[in-house]
Amino acid sequence: MKKNFSTLVNKNTITSLAIGGFDGMHAAHQELFSQLDDNGGILSIESGYATLTPKKYRQEYSKYPIYYYVLNEIKHLEGNKFIELLNQEYPKLKRIVVGFDFCFGKNRGYCIQELKEVFKGDVVVINEFQIDNISVHSRIIREYISNGDLITANKLLNKEYKIYGTQIKGQGLGAKSFVPTINLKVEYFLLPQVGVYISKTILNNIEYNSITFLGHRVTTDGSYAIETHIFDEDIINDDYEIEIKFYKKLRDNKKFEAFQELKEQILLDIKEAKEYFINKR
Repeated sequence: MKKNFSTLVNKNTITSLAIGGFDGMHAAHQELFSQLDDNGGILSIESGYATLTPKKYRQEYSKYPIYYYVLNEIKHLEGNKFIELLNQEYPKLKRIVVGFDFCFGKNRGYCIQELKEVFKGDVVVINEFQIDNISVHSRIIREYISNGDLITANKLLNKEYKIYGTQIKGQGLGAKSFVPTINLKVEYFLLPQVGVYISKTILNNIEYNSITFLGHRVTTDGSYAIETHIFDEDIINDDYEIEIKFYKKLRDNKKFEAFQELKEQILLDIKEAKEYFINKR
């Protein structure tokens, strides 16, 4: 993960800013960033609802420094006062880049036209961005992820959807009775629909092909779990954070009458996922 270096870049050097929420850092957001100059920056307004790329993970997806502003601390400002704040904090600011539906200020009472009137520099407005006739918005991507359609979600993100978690102790059945898994505790991220997914698991900055299960262990102890199995590797994990990238949903969660049936299904899942990665090359 890239270091959040926004605090290392002096605001006095910033000449262009992209302004928005930027949850997901998706394909449409990247269109905004493409309009920044060499001394550009990203102003991320934190509403508290970011679940695709929570705050500290956003820097990974841009070369520009990201500056965070808490919505509750600025939403009382009239539009002209908000621009005054920007001019004070970024004294060399000459360009603002926003999306077509951008509104700001108290009660979101100021939009594109008011921005052009109040800000004396260049205002660049990015039109609605679509992929395969689907509008690219964070809320739409969340819907696809929640419904288990990671193929479409990834297309709109222009990358694989990724979550971070920390390793926790599991049932202890995997290595003994099934296949070894790494059990995760995940906070802040939106989790895909329950089921089994083709995935890559990243440990110590190395990517491994894997399958990942999310849901209640209905065949065993009934508890909710997020666990990933790495193929054909004897892994010793010494990394605090583990990353999971999701590619495709294989199947829904299912209750099996016997452990052997579950084991046979897991082996079929692994076989299908291995074939997926072979064909993807």
